[in-house]
Amino acid sequence: MKTIRTLVIDDERQARAEMIRMLKAYPQIVVLGEAADGFEGRKMIELLQPDLIFLDIQMPGQTGFEMLESLSHIPQVIFVTAYDSYALQAFEVSALDYLMKPVRSERLDKAVNIITKRCQGQFEPTFFVKDRNKLHLIKWSTIELIASEENYVRLYYGKEQVLMKNSLNNIEKNPDCAMFFRASRERMFNINNVASVESNEGRISVTLSSGTRVQLSERQSVRFRNLKKR
Repeated sequence: MKTIRTLVIDDERQARAEMIRMLKAYPQIVVLGEAADGFEGRKMIELLQPDLIFLDIQMPGQTGFEMLESLSHIPQVIFVTAYDSYALQAFEVSALDYLMKPVRSERLDKAVNIITKRCQGQFEPTFFVKDRNKLHLIKWSTIELIASEENYVRLYYGKEQVLMKNSLNNIEKNPDCAMFFRASRERMFNINNVASVESNEGRISVTLSSGTRVQLSERQSVRFRNLKKR
Protein backbone atom coordinates (compact mmCIF):
# COMPACT_ATOMS: atom_id res chain seq x y z
CA MET A 1 0.00 0.00 0.00
CA LYS A 2 1.30 3.44 -0.93
CA THR A 3 2.17 5.58 2.08
CA ILE A 4 0.55 9.01 2.36
CA ARG A 5 2.96 11.60 3.73
CA THR A 6 0.96 13.90 5.98
CA LEU A 7 1.17 17.14 7.98
CA VAL A 8 -1.23 18.34 10.69
CA ILE A 9 -1.67 22.14 10.88
CA ASP A 10 -3.75 23.56 13.73
CA ASP A 11 -3.19 26.33 16.27
CA GLU A 12 -4.63 24.19 19.09
CA ARG A 13 -1.96 21.88 20.51
CA GLN A 14 -4.53 19.47 21.94
CA ALA A 15 -6.34 19.25 18.58
CA ARG A 16 -3.05 18.45 16.82
CA ALA A 17 -2.18 15.78 19.35
CA GLU A 18 -5.61 14.18 19.10
CA MET A 19 -5.52 14.11 15.29
CA ILE A 20 -2.04 12.57 15.26
CA ARG A 21 -3.20 9.97 17.79
CA MET A 22 -6.22 9.06 15.65
CA LEU A 23 -4.13 8.84 12.48
CA LYS A 24 -1.94 6.15 14.05
CA ALA A 25 -4.80 3.73 13.33
CA TYR A 26 -4.08 4.00 9.59
CA PRO A 27 -0.83 2.30 8.47
CA GLN A 28 -0.88 4.12 5.11
CA ILE A 29 -0.76 7.53 6.85
CA VAL A 30 2.74 8.69 7.79
CA VAL A 31 2.70 11.90 9.84
CA LEU A 32 5.79 13.92 8.94
CA GLY A 33 5.18 16.65 11.50
CA GLU A 34 2.86 19.31 12.84
CA ALA A 35 2.56 23.11 12.68
CA ALA A 36 0.84 25.60 14.99
CA ASP A 37 -0.02 28.27 12.40
CA GLY A 38 -0.14 28.99 8.69
CA PHE A 39 3.33 30.54 8.50
CA GLU A 40 4.98 27.52 10.10
CA GLY A 41 2.77 25.22 8.03
CA ARG A 42 3.87 26.89 4.79
CA LYS A 43 7.55 26.41 5.63
CA MET A 44 7.02 22.73 6.44
CA ILE A 45 4.99 22.12 3.28
CA GLU A 46 7.67 23.68 1.08
CA LEU A 47 10.40 21.73 2.87
CA LEU A 48 8.74 18.32 3.15
CA GLN A 49 6.36 18.32 0.14
CA PRO A 50 3.66 16.21 1.83
CA ASP A 51 0.90 14.37 -0.05
CA LEU A 52 -1.79 15.48 2.40
CA ILE A 53 -2.44 18.10 5.07
CA PHE A 54 -5.07 18.19 7.78
CA LEU A 55 -5.70 21.92 8.01
CA ASP A 56 -7.51 24.15 10.49
CA ILE A 57 -9.12 27.30 9.06
CA GLN A 58 -9.26 29.91 11.80
CA MET A 59 -5.69 30.41 13.01
CA PRO A 60 -3.86 33.48 14.38
CA GLY A 61 -2.12 35.64 11.78
CA GLN A 62 -3.21 33.70 8.71
CA THR A 63 -6.21 31.55 7.91
CA GLY A 64 -5.90 28.12 6.35
CA PHE A 65 -7.21 29.53 3.06
CA GLU A 66 -4.64 32.34 3.08
CA MET A 67 -1.87 29.84 3.70
CA LEU A 68 -3.00 27.76 0.70
CA GLU A 69 -2.97 30.86 -1.52
CA SER A 70 0.66 31.50 -0.61
CA LEU A 71 1.89 28.03 -1.62
CA SER A 72 3.69 27.13 -4.82
CA HIS A 73 2.91 23.45 -4.21
CA ILE A 74 -0.54 22.61 -2.84
CA PRO A 75 -0.97 19.09 -1.42
CA GLN A 76 -4.31 17.36 -0.97
CA VAL A 77 -6.30 19.10 1.78
CA ILE A 78 -8.69 17.86 4.43
CA PHE A 79 -10.06 20.74 6.49
CA VAL A 80 -10.60 20.25 10.21
CA THR A 81 -12.60 23.07 11.77
CA ALA A 82 -15.16 24.03 14.38
CA TYR A 83 -17.11 26.08 11.81
CA ASP A 84 -19.46 24.81 9.09
CA SER A 85 -19.66 28.16 7.27
CA TYR A 86 -16.58 27.60 5.08
CA ALA A 87 -17.88 24.61 3.11
CA LEU A 88 -18.24 26.54 -0.16
CA GLN A 89 -14.71 27.91 0.08
CA ALA A 90 -13.49 24.38 0.76
CA PHE A 91 -15.22 23.28 -2.45
CA GLU A 92 -13.58 26.14 -4.38
CA VAL A 93 -10.09 25.00 -3.38
CA SER A 94 -10.97 21.35 -4.18
CA ALA A 95 -10.63 20.05 -0.64
CA LEU A 96 -10.97 16.29 -0.26
CA ASP A 97 -13.09 16.51 2.87
CA TYR A 98 -14.35 18.86 5.58
CA LEU A 99 -14.28 17.50 9.12
CA MET A 100 -16.06 19.16 12.00
CA LYS A 101 -14.46 19.32 15.45
CA PRO A 102 -14.53 17.26 17.54
CA VAL A 103 -13.62 14.75 14.85
CA ARG A 104 -15.50 11.47 15.08
CA SER A 105 -13.64 8.27 14.21
CA GLU A 106 -16.23 7.22 11.61
CA ARG A 107 -15.87 10.55 9.77
CA LEU A 108 -12.08 10.27 9.83
CA ASP A 109 -12.46 6.75 8.39
CA LYS A 110 -14.35 8.22 5.43
CA ALA A 111 -11.80 10.98 4.92
CA VAL A 112 -8.84 8.58 4.97
CA ASN A 113 -10.71 6.27 2.60
CA ILE A 114 -11.10 9.18 0.15
CA ILE A 115 -7.40 10.07 0.11
CA THR A 116 -6.41 6.38 -0.07
CA LYS A 117 -8.63 5.84 -3.12
CA ARG A 118 -7.29 8.98 -4.77
CA CYS A 119 -3.73 7.76 -4.31
CA GLN A 120 -4.78 4.43 -5.86
CA GLY A 121 -6.48 6.20 -8.77
CA GLN A 122 -9.97 5.15 -7.59
CA PHE A 123 -11.19 8.48 -6.26
CA GLU A 124 -14.58 9.80 -7.33
CA PRO A 125 -14.82 13.62 -7.09
CA THR A 126 -17.04 14.94 -4.30
CA PHE A 127 -17.94 18.35 -2.89
CA PHE A 128 -19.76 19.98 0.01
CA VAL A 129 -23.08 21.78 0.18
CA LYS A 130 -24.50 23.43 3.28
CA ASP A 131 -28.31 23.32 3.33
CA ARG A 132 -29.82 24.97 6.40
CA ASN A 133 -28.08 23.24 9.33
CA LYS A 134 -26.92 20.18 7.40
CA LEU A 135 -23.68 19.65 5.48
CA HIS A 136 -24.04 17.37 2.45
CA LEU A 137 -21.12 15.49 0.90
CA ILE A 138 -22.16 14.80 -2.70
CA LYS A 139 -20.54 12.90 -5.57
CA TRP A 140 -20.65 14.78 -8.85
CA SER A 141 -21.57 11.59 -10.69
CA THR A 142 -24.81 11.23 -8.72
CA ILE A 143 -26.16 14.60 -9.90
CA GLU A 144 -28.61 14.33 -12.79
CA LEU A 145 -29.54 17.97 -13.35
CA ILE A 146 -28.31 21.43 -12.27
CA ALA A 147 -30.61 24.44 -12.63
CA SER A 148 -29.71 28.11 -12.20
CA GLU A 149 -31.73 30.17 -9.68
CA GLU A 150 -30.38 33.75 -9.58
CA ASN A 151 -27.16 33.58 -7.53
CA TYR A 152 -27.66 29.92 -6.71
CA VAL A 153 -27.87 26.57 -8.45
CA ARG A 154 -30.25 23.76 -7.55
CA LEU A 155 -28.75 20.28 -7.67
CA TYR A 156 -30.97 17.28 -8.39
CA TYR A 157 -29.51 13.93 -7.32
CA GLY A 158 -31.39 10.72 -6.64
CA LYS A 159 -34.62 11.74 -4.94
CA GLU A 160 -32.93 14.71 -3.31
CA GLN A 161 -32.39 18.33 -4.28
CA VAL A 162 -30.31 21.00 -2.61
CA LEU A 163 -29.58 24.69 -3.23
CA MET A 164 -25.97 25.85 -3.45
CA LYS A 165 -24.51 29.34 -3.88
CA ASN A 166 -22.65 29.00 -7.15
CA SER A 167 -23.14 29.49 -10.89
CA LEU A 168 -23.38 27.23 -13.92
CA ASN A 169 -20.39 29.05 -15.41
CA ASN A 170 -18.20 28.16 -12.43
CA ILE A 171 -19.32 24.55 -12.45
CA GLU A 172 -18.72 24.31 -16.19
CA LYS A 173 -15.08 25.33 -15.64
CA ASN A 174 -14.52 22.66 -12.97
CA PRO A 175 -12.50 19.75 -14.44
CA ASP A 176 -14.36 17.33 -12.15
CA CYS A 177 -17.60 18.24 -13.95
CA ALA A 178 -16.74 17.03 -17.43
CA MET A 179 -19.80 14.73 -17.41
CA PHE A 180 -22.19 17.72 -17.52
CA PHE A 181 -23.51 19.28 -20.71
CA ARG A 182 -24.86 22.83 -20.80
CA ALA A 183 -28.42 22.68 -22.18
CA SER A 184 -29.08 26.42 -21.97
CA ARG A 185 -28.26 29.45 -19.85
CA GLU A 186 -30.45 28.03 -17.08
CA ARG A 187 -29.71 24.27 -17.03
CA MET A 188 -27.05 21.61 -17.42
CA PHE A 189 -27.43 17.84 -17.23
CA ASN A 190 -25.34 14.73 -16.68
CA ILE A 191 -24.78 13.11 -20.09
CA ASN A 192 -24.44 9.72 -18.37
CA ASN A 193 -28.07 10.03 -17.22
CA VAL A 194 -29.60 10.52 -20.66
CA ALA A 195 -32.27 7.87 -21.32
CA SER A 196 -33.50 9.14 -24.71
CA VAL A 197 -32.98 11.96 -27.23
CA GLU A 198 -35.58 13.63 -29.47
CA SER A 199 -35.24 16.24 -32.21
CA ASN A 200 -37.96 18.66 -33.29
CA GLU A 201 -37.33 21.35 -35.92
CA GLY A 202 -33.62 21.38 -35.23
CA ARG A 203 -33.85 21.59 -31.43
CA ILE A 204 -33.01 18.64 -29.24
CA SER A 205 -34.64 17.58 -26.02
CA VAL A 206 -33.30 14.84 -23.77
CA THR A 207 -35.14 12.71 -21.25
CA LEU A 208 -33.10 11.83 -18.18
CA SER A 209 -33.22 8.59 -16.19
CA SER A 210 -35.67 10.14 -13.71
CA GLY A 211 -38.06 11.04 -16.52
CA THR A 212 -37.17 14.74 -16.43
CA ARG A 213 -37.23 16.33 -19.89
CA VAL A 214 -34.62 18.99 -20.73
CA GLN A 215 -34.90 21.26 -23.78
CA LEU A 216 -31.61 22.36 -25.39
CA SER A 217 -31.17 25.77 -26.97
CA GLU A 218 -30.56 25.88 -30.74
CA ARG A 219 -26.86 26.57 -30.26
CA GLN A 220 -26.42 23.79 -27.71
CA SER A 221 -28.42 21.41 -29.86
CA VAL A 222 -25.74 21.80 -32.55
CA ARG A 223 -23.00 21.21 -29.97
CA PHE A 224 -24.78 18.13 -28.64
CA ARG A 225 -25.07 16.61 -32.15
CA ASN A 226 -21.36 17.19 -32.73
CA LEU A 227 -20.59 15.61 -29.36
CA LYS A 228 -22.57 12.46 -30.20
CA LYS A 229 -20.70 12.12 -33.53
CA ARG A 230 -17.32 11.78 -31.80
